[in-house]
Amino acid sequence: MNKTIYLSLLGIIFLGGLVFALNTGQDNNELQDQENQDPFQQEAVEVTEETVEVVASDDGSINANNLFIPWTINKSGNNFFLSQRDGSVIQIDGDLGLVEVQDVEVSEDILHEGQGGFLGFTLAPDFNTSKMAFAYHTYQEDGEILNRIISMSLKNNIWTEEDVLLEGIPGGEINTGGRIQIGPDEMLYATTGDTGQAEKAQELDNLAGKILRMELNGEVPEDNPFDNSYIYSFGHRNPQGLAWDYEGNFYSSEHGESGHDEINLIKAGQNYGWPVIEGDEEASDMIEPIHHSGDDTWAPSGMAFNDGQLFVASLAGSNIFTYDIASSEVSEFFGDAGRLRDIMIEDEALFTITNNHDDRGEPSEKDDRLIQIPLTEKASTD
Repeated sequence: MNKTIYLSLLGIIFLGGLVFALNTGQDNNELQDQENQDPFQQEAVEVTEETVEVVASDDGSINANNLFIPWTINKSGNNFFLSQRDGSVIQIDGDLGLVEVQDVEVSEDILHEGQGGFLGFTLAPDFNTSKMAFAYHTYQEDGEILNRIISMSLKNNIWTEEDVLLEGIPGGEINTGGRIQIGPDEMLYATTGDTGQAEKAQELDNLAGKILRMELNGEVPEDNPFDNSYIYSFGHRNPQGLAWDYEGNFYSSEHGESGHDEINLIKAGQNYGWPVIEGDEEASDMIEPIHHSGDDTWAPSGMAFNDGQLFVASLAGSNIFTYDIASSEVSEFFGDAGRLRDIMIEDEALFTITNNHDDRGEPSEKDDRLIQIPLTEKASTD
């Protein structure tokens, strides 16, 4: 073979091998990056009227399968309304098992990223006639992640934004709060997280790390504890559950930093300590929780009150636990379904929803699910 041709072939082979090695190294690096990446949520699951499986039992209980990160449970008559974090509402007829997937139309696009998205959702007290509801959702403005509270109406199977009650609430990829609920005083309450910037929870000119209170038209109530402020209580890290007992006492569940998840008795204008104190720590003019998890992690979310007990949905703890207000005893009520986001109690039934399709769950074949549990005895999915 001609020496020149031979050397040329060697050069081509060398260059080809070098390019292959570089590309292979790049692919391996990209693969490693993907493996190391903590995704914001699991692969999206399309939810349609055909894919949701509704199971009605002879005893009248109802369960629904194949949802995608449902965040709140609402019920009007025998119709369930479940908000999903990606920005939709699932209506399920508890009598007939019929399913409707309802779109959500808002003036600021819903940002389903990190722990944000279409979160708190609650029906108006006169929903049967007004078809109105309230929602808390994440959005982005000029590159900044924020949250807003809006009123919505249901028309032609679509939830449409009516009014903006409050916007510009600090947001982020973590600790975004998001629970909204109408209290016995007919005021709208909302929880906000510290967004990973703990110092904000102590700042009364910042809405992060707070429980907010407003009238249903978005105005600041005259009897709020701070003049011209929506802030009802402060010093919170990531409150996600709200409940009132029969006497009107107000409770909230809250995520701790590492363990020390809390149940708090909320009083107007009080400072609940984060990030100065947590757990059993004490400080002047700061309120300790009525109960905390110690070194264990619950990641408590939605909660409800019934017959002297608070029922609390647990994400990391993967169960529903009860806190007996009189005795301060904590018991496990329901487990084995994975991450649990919200609770609603009606008559002798408790309803909960799984969140196993979020960024930390391990979804089963039927996740996510609406599950009905009798209150008369502890229950399990086994």
